[in-house]
Amino acid sequence: MSLQLRFAQASATGPRSENQDALRLVTPAPELAASKGYLVALADGVSQCADGGLAARASLQALALDYYATPATWPVAQALDRLLLAQNRWLRAQGSGQPLLTTLTALVLRGRRFTLAHVGDCRAYRWDQGRLLCLSEDHVWDQPGMQHVLKRALGLDQHLLVDYLDGELVAGETLLLLSDGVWACLGEQAIAAILKDQPDLQNAADILVASAHHAGSQDNASAVLVQVEQLGPSNFSDTLAQLQQWPVPGPLRPGQAIDGWQVDAQLARSRQSLLYRVHDSQGQAWLLKTLPGVAEADPGAAQRLLQEEWFLRRVAGRHFPEVHAANHRQHVYYLMREYPGQTLSALYNVQGPLPLAQWLEIARQLLQAVGVLHRRNLLHRDIKPENLHLGTDGQLRLLDFGLAYCPGLSEDAPHDLPGTPSFIAPEAFDGQPPQARQDLYATGVTLYYLLTGHYPYGEIEAFQRPRFTHLVSPGRYRPDLPEWLQRNLEQAVAADPRQRFETAEQWLLLLERGDRQELSERPRPLLEREPLKVWQTLAVLSLLFNLILLFSLFKG
Repeated sequence: MSLQLRFAQASATGPRSENQDALRLVTPAPELAASKGYLVALADGVSQCADGGLAARASLQALALDYYATPATWPVAQALDRLLLAQNRWLRAQGSGQPLLTTLTALVLRGRRFTLAHVGDCRAYRWDQGRLLCLSEDHVWDQPGMQHVLKRALGLDQHLLVDYLDGELVAGETLLLLSDGVWACLGEQAIAAILKDQPDLQNAADILVASAHHAGSQDNASAVLVQVEQLGPSNFSDTLAQLQQWPVPGPLRPGQAIDGWQVDAQLARSRQSLLYRVHDSQGQAWLLKTLPGVAEADPGAAQRLLQEEWFLRRVAGRHFPEVHAANHRQHVYYLMREYPGQTLSALYNVQGPLPLAQWLEIARQLLQAVGVLHRRNLLHRDIKPENLHLGTDGQLRLLDFGLAYCPGLSEDAPHDLPGTPSFIAPEAFDGQPPQARQDLYATGVTLYYLLTGHYPYGEIEAFQRPRFTHLVSPGRYRPDLPEWLQRNLEQAVAADPRQRFETAEQWLLLLERGDRQELSERPRPLLEREPLKVWQTLAVLSLLFNLILLFSLFKG
């Protein structure tokens, strides 16, 4: 027996020129619905901002995509709060000096309970046995003449405050999300009358929206209705508690089975993680990453490991390892596909500094991968040759997201300096917060090292307080490098972050442009440029040689 719901939605532009409301219904597969629930959401973009419709649509899209990728051990409210905080930062960063604002009200329904997240002036109601109850509070100023002025919205303030409500579902009830274009014009008495007269869910949604405009609403009007037909299992909370108590599997031996996976060998071990090669029932090889036994004493270790899995799911693509769904796991670990090939560190140890043509291809793929990361609002923070895998298919993949950072989601301990010292940007040593240009600096050091076998400011040891005063040009170690490429690398590893590339895409564009320019400007051989003069010169030299030869014969 699982939670059974019926959905209906309606939205109309009304007298406005554009509909800046956005609606979202997510009905996932049964297994995911059982663990993460159903998501319904309504956002109303603020028309006075730069693009309220964009803010509303982008916020619901980000919420719908990312909520189901959050770790299964996260409580619903925690997952929603972290995602909305991250979206709030994104909206503020995208505004370009103008506010990019939207209200948002979302419901997650799971098992026998619901969780409401609310900011702004849309409203959430529950309708049961002829009674209409408002579940949300309008975040508007209560002074005369300011009742429609928001005091809370996504993108409005640096510190977002969201209201959360957790409650029990009731079989047969209907939950409603209404924009202010509906409830402010109709009033609760008219809303209740429509719900009473219209037992069909879709008819009720359509009539709510149409009635609002018929009654004189000058705003977009939207409604989302959810009817609870059957509750989920009564032991659902126990199931969630069990998920949050997943045990660490402990040391695994070759031949041992865990959740249906056969262990082949242990590949790596550190204080933070264990890596095993396992195979599934079809013999396909995968890599299982879990925690060592000592990590059980750290309450945040399992959370960080599952967050690492979530980050990899967010950036799924050819530049990153594929993550297995692992729907039947009962322990703390995650699985990623194993690819034939080697890390760039191993490649360098075998052949030394890379040939320029091979290096250029690796640089292009690495910058493409970093660009994908940053567009998804993620920072890797440990880019180095050991974490770059070159497959036998020629595909470069970025590995190890154990130190990855998502603004608004991740938290660092005070005075923590994640990463490998020689690849850490200078401003990070000064306590500056994580930024995309720090990843680009690490990318620059990585590419510099693969070309030269040296570090631009010398190798930095752990606990050392480095000085970034003397940048060694890569041309000192590689005289064959064209001047444009030397300048390119020097900009990438500049000590001042303002002098570096702003984005991976900017760097990639200049890299490709410089490569084409070098090829087009490479001087042609003299024989190609002046063939007539070359042959004339050869003829004269040949004649002179013959004359000298004849002269020497006659003289002899």
